[in-house]
Amino acid sequence: MIARMSIDFAECDRARLARDRTYDGRFFTGVHSTGIYCRPVCPVRPARSANVSFFPSATAAELAGFRPCLRCRPETAPFSSAWIGSRATVERALRLITDEGALDREGATVESLAQRLGVGSRQLARLFAHHLQASPSEVARTVRVQRAKRLLDETSLPMTEIAMQAGFGSLRRFNSVFAEIYGRPPTAIRRKRRPD
Repeated sequence: MIARMSIDFAECDRARLARDRTYDGRFFTGVHSTGIYCRPVCPVRPARSANVSFFPSATAAELAGFRPCLRCRPETAPFSSAWIGSRATVERALRLITDEGALDREGATVESLAQRLGVGSRQLARLFAHHLQASPSEVARTVRVQRAKRLLDETSLPMTEIAMQAGFGSLRRFNSVFAEIYGRPPTAIRRKRRPD
């Protein structure tokens, strides 16, 4: 959650007139004479203070009837998706992979995940390689193994149940991937834990 400042007219007006970059994205200025809203760093000549209102978000300015400025482009303000850039797409994909198991279901593919995100599968693979140095499938595999390890440590579920809850399609695949990552089968991890 992004902490927003409370709207103090004098403080916002000082920041707007000074084009203070530290306030960029923290509030937006609606100019009554033009019907446009701007970022505090807008390069156009500042409007008179009597002609402006301040809003905590671009949405609030739009709901008040203001249009976005074409010069300062409010959609690129800090904390917006455009400002975060491609990282926002990767973070959404990670949430879908970890929270919803988007690549764990039968028939789930990187292509279907990319489609949910509104990008092509090759673009998604490039974004993952750039930001995470791993593919979406590799990330999903790691998430499944970590989920399985937690279940091994925290429950007494049978191995087949752990494999299924962790998102593996079969016990064989679970055993293979787990041994590859941890260098030992999951039963060895559980045996080591049992005497505790």
